[in-house]
Amino acid sequence: MLRRRFFWILLLVLLGAAVVTGLILSRFFKHTSAARPSDRYAGEIAQLYSSVDRDGDGLDDQSDILEGALAYVATCPVYESKYYAGGYPDDGCGVCTDVVAAALKAAGYDLRSLVAEDVAAAPEAYQIETPDANIDYRRVRNLKVYFVRHAVNLTLDLSDLSAWQGGDVVIFQNHIGIISDRRNKAGVPYVIHHNDAFQFRYEEDILESRKDIVGHYRVSE
Repeated sequence: MLRRRFFWILLLVLLGAAVVTGLILSRFFKHTSAARPSDRYAGEIAQLYSSVDRDGDGLDDQSDILEGALAYVATCPVYESKYYAGGYPDDGCGVCTDVVAAALKAAGYDLRSLVAEDVAAAPEAYQIETPDANIDYRRVRNLKVYFVRHAVNLTLDLSDLSAWQGGDVVIFQNHIGIISDRRNKAGVPYVIHHNDAFQFRYEEDILESRKDIVGHYRVSE
């Protein structure tokens, strides 16, 4: 009896240690593996540039969004879901929607305000019982509604390689990210995203392995 109890206690201790080690290694690799993926597609797929420069910084929107996403994940945010009275996270933490919000903010789009205005203008589209500008733009479901209404809806067909461009927004069933300008050897682009605390890199080759892609959008052309 004592041996059995000791066995289960030891097993729980080992499992706890494994979880803690996983978290530590995850954060270690995120900080020491900041370099972007090195494998590049050998074919020719030109990066799309937008005709719009919303913030007037001399860089087009598509490029601004891409660079904004990369700049955000370069800070190595910790995956943690919190409520922020000011809307935007200010403590180095964040979730998947914060990658997109930061990317669009770099191009001059205040996603928090834009979603809040759209919720007020079309409440039937969002079906939110109690609107809250501080959190509504940080929910994948709401962002899908917003992009369907205000962005260019694009193909979900991964074989149409040129249709997938760095700076595009991709939405999965319960996740969201920004399409990278880096591509794997087959020409399929990486995704800049923040999925969970155990994610080793923020820019990953995941599109082909995900079977739950539900949206692909371009903010401007």
